[in-house]
Amino acid sequence: MHFRLPPPRRSRHPLVRALSLLIGIAVLGVLLVFGLALAGVLLIGGGLWLAWRQWKRARVPLSNMARPNKPAPDVLEGEFVVIRQGPVAH
Repeated sequence: MHFRLPPPRRSRHPLVRALSLLIGIAVLGVLLVFGLALAGVLLIGGGLWLAWRQWKRARVPLSNMARPNKPAPDVLEGEFVVIRQGPVAH
């Protein structure tokens, strides 16, 4: 079963064809402007969000952050399986 639409009826009047072309171009222009405005809002909003996050991270006191001279734990917990025994060629 094939789904077929009836062929579109195009007006033969040149003024109607020109007017429909201008309306189509205007609609595309409006969509382009709104798309660019939305992209600008998203870029600016994302930049402000990242800047706020970095500013907030810079204000965290040192006591809450991980200290670089903190000693490493002596035991690493987990389950391990030995795959190969013996020398490994690199």
